[in-house]
Amino acid sequence: MRRFAQAFVDVDAFAPGLPDYLALALASAVQRYNIGKGCPAAVLFTTDGEDPTITDMQWGLVPRWSKEPATPYTTVTARLGKAPSSRLFTSAWEHRHCIVPMTGYYKWDRERKLPWPMFVQRQDGLALLAAGLWERWQDEAGQVLDSFTVLTDANPDIPAPLSQDGPVFVSPQVAMDWLSGSINTPAGLKARAHTDALEVHYVSKAVRDLKHDEYTLLEPVSPDEPHPEGTAAWDGDGLDEDED
Repeated sequence: MRRFAQAFVDVDAFAPGLPDYLALALASAVQRYNIGKGCPAAVLFTTDGEDPTITDMQWGLVPRWSKEPATPYTTVTARLGKAPSSRLFTSAWEHRHCIVPMTGYYKWDRERKLPWPMFVQRQDGLALLAAGLWERWQDEAGQVLDSFTVLTDANPDIPAPLSQDGPVFVSPQVAMDWLSGSINTPAGLKARAHTDALEVHYVSKAVRDLKHDEYTLLEPVSPDEPHPEGTAAWDGDGLDEDED
C-alpha cells in the first residue's frame, strides 16, 4: 500500500463507536484523494493520557534518532510482527500508537500483464480504521516533525486479484484501546483486528502522480479500454518493499 484516500462526507461515514467529536473533526478535515509518501494525512493520536485528538502528520515515519527530518528507509508501512523489534519503530511501538482513517486505499493488481491500480474500500462505504505508529522528530533548533506509519499483516479478507496482505484494520472500540496502549503485543492486536467486507475496482493510472488529487481518482475504469494517461509500463509504485 503506497497510496490512500481520506475524503469523509459527514459523521455518518464512520461506524458506530467512534467518539462523536472525532467523527466530526474528520468529516471537517481536508479531503485528500491521493496521499503518498511524504504527504500529510489526518491521524488520530493521544499523548500523556489525554483524550484522543486529530492532527495532520507526514506519511513515512521518521525515527526521533534520525539526524535529519527524513529517512532513506521505506517507513510508510511496518510489518506487524517485526515492528516491536525494529530499530525504526521500537520507540513508537512502546509509546506512540495511532489510528489512520481511510476512505480506502490503492493497490496494484500484479496479476495483469500490465499491472493496474485498484481501489479497496468497505462494501458499505464506511471509513476504514488502520492501526499505526507515530513519532515526533525534533532538532536542536526546535524544528518539529510528526510522522506516522501504517501497520500491515496478512489479511485473507482482501478480495482477489489483490495479494492478501494489507493494513491492520480495527473496529472503533479496538481503535480506542489501541490508542490507550492497552493493546501492546502483535498477537494482541492481531487477535482483535477486524476487516469488514471489502470490495475493489480498477481506477485510473493517474494515481501515480501525487499532484493529481481529486475525486475522479476513485471512479471505476476498465483497464482494457483506452485511457488518456495511456498504458505505460508499470513504474513500480505499490511494491511491497521491505521496510526494515
